[in-house]
Amino acid sequence: MASRISSFTAAPAGQSERSDIAPAGIGHNGGPVLLQGYKTWLWKKAHQAAWKTPPREVMLRRLRRAKALGMTYREYTLEILERGRYL
Repeated sequence: MASRISSFTAAPAGQSERSDIAPAGIGHNGGPVLLQGYKTWLWKKAHQAAWKTPPREVMLRRLRRAKALGMTYREYTLEILERGRYL
């Protein structure tokens, strides 16, 4: 039982338990990295920008073209966004 408890002891001050992580500097609370939240925020902004409502004339032109191809407006717009060109 003693060996099991000793495995849960903390690393000495100033040393990280994992060798691949540098110790936190002064003033750092040791919290999680915020990079993932920033990536999520960027994806949300990019999604909003891609799907923002186009001008009325553009929307009507896309709708006519989508109907001619047997697609919905959303499917046609998605194809434009994926390919980067009109069908």
